[in-house]
Amino acid sequence: MNRGGLETMLMNYYRNIDRTQVQFDFLVHRQERAAYDDEIESLGGKIYRLPRLNPWSRSYLNALNRFFVEHPEYKIVHSHLDCMSAIPLAAAKRAGVPVRIAHSHSSSQDRDLKYPIKLYYKRKIPAIATDLFACGDSAGRWMFGQNTFSIINNAIDAKRYIYNPMTREKERKKLGIRDNTLVIGNVGRFSYPKNHDFLVEVFYKIIGCCDAVLLLVGDGELRPAIEKKVQELGIEEHVIFTGVRDDVPNLMQAMDVFVFPSHYEGVPVTLIEAQASGLPCMISDGVPLECKKTDLVQQISLSEGPKAWAIAVVAAAKIPRSNTSKAIKKSGYDIVENAQALQRYFLAH
Repeated sequence: MNRGGLETMLMNYYRNIDRTQVQFDFLVHRQERAAYDDEIESLGGKIYRLPRLNPWSRSYLNALNRFFVEHPEYKIVHSHLDCMSAIPLAAAKRAGVPVRIAHSHSSSQDRDLKYPIKLYYKRKIPAIATDLFACGDSAGRWMFGQNTFSIINNAIDAKRYIYNPMTREKERKKLGIRDNTLVIGNVGRFSYPKNHDFLVEVFYKIIGCCDAVLLLVGDGELRPAIEKKVQELGIEEHVIFTGVRDDVPNLMQAMDVFVFPSHYEGVPVTLIEAQASGLPCMISDGVPLECKKTDLVQQISLSEGPKAWAIAVVAAAKIPRSNTSKAIKKSGYDIVENAQALQRYFLAH
């Protein structure tokens, strides 16, 4: 698995669950190895590979059905494909897998050519799955409608994110950022929902009035377009593209404010991490307020435009950093407690 919000959430649980009692194995739609594969295997997990998901491909469906026939040892299948979870869960049902979980991680989907197809499969999920999970209320209601679902928090190891001024200084030196430079951060896949295009517009307004750096952590299909936009605006010297990183807790130490102008979200893991880092967070009205676990989160509508956002971001960056680990734990987002709860569920089934 590659690094992303969903994948990070899964690994948080996998690391903290008692693997002598419950073991995770992974069925993925990619042939190449990815960022988390070595760690998964070191923890005892197996990785099985299927062709790219295609509901009309006979070869794909045959491979999917064959997997469950050849592996009758699996009694629980937990799918994280949002609307498309109906496809592997249907195969699991045909093979007699008794527990079939559909897990919603978002409150919408891209309205592209595939959108009607996704809605078609979304409607099938309640009749195929035995259990419905969601990262939050909005994600659950969007995916499952009036059907009953359980919320599984996108929990984190909060102590890894506690603000440390020495770490901040060290990371800024690594990145070549001066101590008094305003650092605006974002962690996320370069894709339509994350709205990097708008974020760059906001930053362009900010750079016109103060010394600032935009720190973008992640990768994705839209990264080349965002890099091109940054060059066209002539601000490439002020924007850092780190790519996919395994040291996000340290990179967050270097930031002054976390900006998340998404078109839509579930409960993003990175926003919980940012709050655990003591970062002021500016989010759009496309991000559910249920992600607000501290007073560090402020919401502003995308319709306000880049200038209003720029003013709000600069003001938010003045909020002093603090240790918020107790607040994160109190809010129910401590990974140890959540992993134990999920483990009890699995063992009961």
